[in-house]
Amino acid sequence: MIGTFLLAVAVSVPSVGEVRLSSARSGSWKFEMTAEKTADGVDAVKVAMRSETDAVPPKFSVNWFVSQRDTHHFWTSESTHYGIPWGKPQVSDLSSWMPLYAFLDANDRNRWTFACSESCRRVEFRSPISETQMGFNCGYTFFVSPEAPIREYEVKIRFDGRDLPYWETIGAASDWMCRAANIEPMAAPESAFDPLYSSWYVFHQDVTAADIEAECALAAPLGMKTLITDDGWQIDLPPGNRAWGGYRLCGDWKAGMNFPDMAAHVKRVQEKGFKYMLWYSVPFVGEKSANFARFKGKFLPASCAGGHVLDPRFPEVREFTVKTYEDAVRNWNIDGLKLDFIGRFTLPDGVEDPAVKENYAGRDFKSVPAAVDRLMTDILARLKRLNPDVLVEFRQSYMGPAILKYGNMIRAADCPADPWSNRKRICDLRLTSGKTAVHSDMIVWNRNETPEGAALPILNALFSTIQYSMVLAKINPAHKDVIRHWLRFSQDHRAALLKGGFRPHHAENGYTWIESWSDTERILATYAGNQVLPVPADGKTVYAVNATLEDSLVLDLAEAPATAEAFDTFGRSVGSRSLAKGLNRVAVPPSGYLRLNQ
Repeated sequence: MIGTFLLAVAVSVPSVGEVRLSSARSGSWKFEMTAEKTADGVDAVKVAMRSETDAVPPKFSVNWFVSQRDTHHFWTSESTHYGIPWGKPQVSDLSSWMPLYAFLDANDRNRWTFACSESCRRVEFRSPISETQMGFNCGYTFFVSPEAPIREYEVKIRFDGRDLPYWETIGAASDWMCRAANIEPMAAPESAFDPLYSSWYVFHQDVTAADIEAECALAAPLGMKTLITDDGWQIDLPPGNRAWGGYRLCGDWKAGMNFPDMAAHVKRVQEKGFKYMLWYSVPFVGEKSANFARFKGKFLPASCAGGHVLDPRFPEVREFTVKTYEDAVRNWNIDGLKLDFIGRFTLPDGVEDPAVKENYAGRDFKSVPAAVDRLMTDILARLKRLNPDVLVEFRQSYMGPAILKYGNMIRAADCPADPWSNRKRICDLRLTSGKTAVHSDMIVWNRNETPEGAALPILNALFSTIQYSMVLAKINPAHKDVIRHWLRFSQDHRAALLKGGFRPHHAENGYTWIESWSDTERILATYAGNQVLPVPADGKTVYAVNATLEDSLVLDLAEAPATAEAFDTFGRSVGSRSLAKGLNRVAVPPSGYLRLNQ
């Protein structure tokens, strides 16, 4: 048993000063904390803890203080957080956000970027403002959730106070987290960057093979190349305004009556030029499924809308899950999977782990996060044997370093009809996801919207691989032309938009303008009226996108361009513009753009 013993250890770190480790119940655990430098010269500390026998690790914290001077904004991977932190901690684990956060000034400069190397276990981190000292009491807390006995543990924390653009320090911290945890991100094939059609917002669970094939026939000429058939394909009930039934019917993973011949259906969609992906809720076995009785006693004490959560510590649970996906790829020839709800593989707060009373009987892992890591690793290994370019999609909040091992498509969390949130979530993901293909949430808009208004959700997702989810058979004809043009634009400029340099400016305002570039092109987009877009003199062709309903752009030109031509939201030229070096207000249609040749 861990005894009551207040442990306090401190080391001096050149950039931040004193860093303190504390544990209220350290018992027989021995702690060591040392200061070091990372490969890029940034300060870090390493915490090592050991026990002579297997023991439940104690909760411990690492804390430090930094001044609030010249600090105006707090950035975190949790896309729902805004503003300077007060008291509520942020939380991360294998399937939820990431333990990385930053303090920024008002000019896109880093003041502090902090990260830790723990990519699987739950971590709490917080930086509440001290009103008396006008600074931030920063810290990470480890082993805040029930943990199985172990014998040793090691974690590192990085302190980056370099005066650099914040996107550089956040990107460097994300890369460091992967290296520190020995994570090699999954490679993204070209098809991971192809525009995608999703059935979810269109049909929810009331989906049929005929619906999918009809929509794909319309989506292909518009430029969409990948399909995700979402939740509902496994439900064996007649179609027709079927009310959402939760996850009671998940877990058998057989095609329902609305997909009578899944292999033939998949082939027909692929013949239209699509990659075919299929949705699975990874942890859920529904109470109305045949497999519910089979796995009795092998669930975690958690559920969601009738779906009970499998315990991945049982090897037969992992094998069932892996084989389910393996069979789908082999038997139906699907090209990929949308793996959903892995964040539900967790022990709820305040609930005792049933494995403890059972002395972990039948389980070959004691740690749930470690078992999830093994499950996802096995899924990927087995699927890649069948298809080396298999597509695997995850979405926020499961988007941390460990997830990059298992997925090559990371999607913004659900935010239907909310272009602002979609843009912010896309940028957050682009900053931390390396070369992984970042996807928008599925975009939707009202059928009676103006063409320019219909373009806004597209333009807010322009710096991602765009996913659509609308009934194309019923869409406004003018909107089809808008989709067709901007899909072609996104693919013509794919190297700059999706794979090149990336700078999202003014995180404190939700990224009011964004720039990206390749060797030959630069794309600028403004999401706020009267935003000045600086255009350097670097010889690249420049596309300045007016992602507002204003009728002009403001450019600050390092030199006068050779030519400047404006286009409307359909891609039609509306004439040349004469521009001079310096500030220019340029007439550009709402949701249109300007092309500058230097």
